[in-house]
Amino acid sequence: MKLFQRIFFAVLLAGLISGAVLAAIQAWRVTPLILAAEVYESAEPAHEHDAAAAVPEHHHDAAAWAPADGFERTGLTVLADILTALGFAFILAAVSVLTGIPVTATNGVIWGLCGYLTFQLLPAFGLPPELPGMPAADLVSRQVWWWATALATATALFGIAKFRSWPAVAIGAVLLLLPQVIGAPVIPDEASSVPAHLATSFAASALTASAAFWLVLGPAYGWLSERLARATEPLTKRVLA
Repeated sequence: MKLFQRIFFAVLLAGLISGAVLAAIQAWRVTPLILAAEVYESAEPAHEHDAAAAVPEHHHDAAAWAPADGFERTGLTVLADILTALGFAFILAAVSVLTGIPVTATNGVIWGLCGYLTFQLLPAFGLPPELPGMPAADLVSRQVWWWATALATATALFGIAKFRSWPAVAIGAVLLLLPQVIGAPVIPDEASSVPAHLATSFAASALTASAAFWLVLGPAYGWLSERLARATEPLTKRVLA
């Protein structure tokens, strides 16, 4: 029971800390780019009258709910970042327990880098972060490829870390490259309403925010786990240590 409590509190605190970092960076670098893209997305394209008459207009659902700009939108974004961070922190703890590889303050950075490679960087090679108004492939196809890439990456990194042999490295390299060789779902050949420089800046900023998040989450969880483990040790054991 003490082990579960220690893991739970370490996850909770590490998730809150890393989530706050993620929310701060997103508010500084990512959200302004999303707001700028929404201006292009909502702008009416200029068409000739005959072309406009030939092609029916697309209208958004007026009943669709969206948070109001300002405090409501910012608050919900921060809440989503915190919940996302807690979810990843629980995944990190679960993987550590199931594999028997502890997360410590020393190797926390490596764990963070592995999380970043698994869930952000390698999937982004085929499916980079997208702004509103950008053309995208079929949603189900994207989700299948993303999960397959994440699972292949996680399996490769686990095999390399656990077995530390040349066969494990070779198999891991194949697993890392396989999703990229297969290729992500093809984006339809459609004009984007978002300027290229805005899309590039968004992808770079989103990946940077994710990197900062993982590099905080890994060491924070490792340090908290060690600290809480030491706090729950019997007093005599701590004195002898």
